[in-house]
Amino acid sequence: MRVLSGIQPSGALHIGNYFAMMGPMIRYQEEHDLFCFIVNYHALTTVTDPVKLKQETMGAVLDFLALGLDPDRSTFYVQGDVPEVCELTWVLNNHTPVGLLERAHSYKDKIAKGFSPHNGLFTYPVLMAADILLYQAGAVPVGKDQKQHLEITRDIAIKFNYAYGDTFVVPEPWIDENTAVIPGLDGQKMSKSYGNTLEIFGDEKTLKKKIMSIVTDSTPVEAPKDPDKCNVYKLISLFLSPAERQELAERYRAGGLGYGQVKKDLHARMWEYFAPYRAKRAELAADLGEVRRIMRKGAEKARNVAAVTLKDVREKVGLNY
Repeated sequence: MRVLSGIQPSGALHIGNYFAMMGPMIRYQEEHDLFCFIVNYHALTTVTDPVKLKQETMGAVLDFLALGLDPDRSTFYVQGDVPEVCELTWVLNNHTPVGLLERAHSYKDKIAKGFSPHNGLFTYPVLMAADILLYQAGAVPVGKDQKQHLEITRDIAIKFNYAYGDTFVVPEPWIDENTAVIPGLDGQKMSKSYGNTLEIFGDEKTLKKKIMSIVTDSTPVEAPKDPDKCNVYKLISLFLSPAERQELAERYRAGGLGYGQVKKDLHARMWEYFAPYRAKRAELAADLGEVRRIMRKGAEKARNVAAVTLKDVREKVGLNY
């Protein structure tokens, strides 16, 4: 099955990205036809500094390669290197009801948090649909917050197929209920937009400071605590085996365990976990020419697939004459 997902280069990648999307995506390359990409067109909805966008795009590429994405066993590319997606977006825009986009929770949430209500943000789901449908992906790993966008993709695909005959594969969402939402420092979903992240490749001093700032309640050290209501427990659980998680949960409920100690343990676990990936990233960063060659090759693979879909779409809507 063809599996596809992408991630925005709008800030340093964090453990929410890794456990909810990046880690599973890297594992999918073992069993599926994996398409993985850096969505720099999407990033334009919030990033207006060109230097920053270039740097963060390359940073995201380095992160994926360092974490184990194999360009020989997957199709790994930067969204902006495949211009066919923009043409398909325009075609799909003409088959997307405004009401469908007005119901998007993500758009409303962004506006409520002060983001500019421009057309790019409003039609974000259509570009996402083009990303998916262009490559005929059968499955898309998404977090719970992105499930509605995938439902919009499905609606657009079904509407287009009804109008012009079978054209697009209608994708299915893949949601890991255990890691669908990773909490941030403040208890909200970990997100670059909220400034509550733990970066994968940040420096150790900054990481420790952030971890120690994770919001907890005022329960005394000696009192029993509920692990299911503790953000620190949820985060350290990502780095623990099932047996270790159970043991820690029992220590929470027994009392005598302070949040500060768990935070220190989280820092140690996370720093050790990503140590080999930090070394690999440094090696890649020392030869950016080779990294760019890898990405050009990935874009070529992606465009070869995109061209087949777009040719069919152009013929069906009448753009070829």
